Amino acid sequence: MEDLLRPIYQERASQPNTLGILILEKKKPVSPVTDNFDVILFIIVKEAKDPWYVKHYEFENKTAAMHIVDEATMNRWIESSSYRRAVEWVINGQVVYDRNEYMVGLKERLRDFPQETRDLKKAIEFSKLIRSYTESKDLFESSQYLDAYSLMVRSLHYLARLAVIEKGFHPEVTVWNQVRKIEPEIYKLYEELIMSDETTEKRVQLMLLAVEHAISIRSEASAKHLLELMKQKDDAWTFGELKVHPEVQLYALDLTAMIEYLTEKELIEVELQATKGINIYHRRYKPRGY
Repeated sequence: MEDLLRPIYQERASQPNTLGILILEKKKPVSPVTDNFDVILFIIVKEAKDPWYVKHYEFENKTAAMHIVDEATMNRWIESSSYRRAVEWVINGQVVYDRNEYMVGLKERLRDFPQETRDLKKAIEFSKLIRSYTESKDLFESSQYLDAYSLMVRSLHYLARLAVIEKGFHPEVTVWNQVRKIEPEIYKLYEELIMSDETTEKRVQLMLLAVEHAISIRSEASAKHLLELMKQKDDAWTFGELKVHPEVQLYALDLTAMIEYLTEKELIEVELQATKGINIYHRRYKPRGY
């Protein structure tokens, strides 16, 4: 199949803007990793007018998808886990062109998974987990059991990805296959939620307790990125200051839920600052004991 695609990728390889090209072939009949295409041709360029360009091909009853992505977009995907397929393509794909060993370095970067990047990813997944879990709990208490169940499934997905990151791996598209191998206790929770003979109400009720415990024991480590950032300032932060900080942007949408949870768990302390209104105060935040 590579021979058939060679004219396409050789044209791209001749362009000075191209940093690297890899190919990933479908390994089984149903392949979410390749979006069910027979082959993915993934090209990373230095910069492009269109940061993510996609083109589909068909040849000899086979299908192929070509993705051309600029370097900035690729880096954003790696940092935020917003397009996990691309990370899998880089990790598992066959390099067919590599300018100045760019692809070698990128593969090594993903394998190493440095602690700083890991802490950021944990904060992203943790903030989503807190938001989803609290919404599920609120719906359960309002007797909206099916909606609570739906959000609990989502919460377990966030918990699963968080557990994978804790072990030093990037979450894949088939995250439950990873979790079953490296964190079987969380996999068991997922099975209990979706396969139990209990009523939906009872299943969600039991899972709220289990997930609350799983969140609680991970809170400080998962929030390390935010807590360390907050220590960079001598005095307390307003929420507005934290929300617009460049290092928080990848989880800014879920920051409110995260701050409230960490405050409840006393990992973050609240300082009250007087306003012009009588008995009305601004809330300011700082890490516990700092």
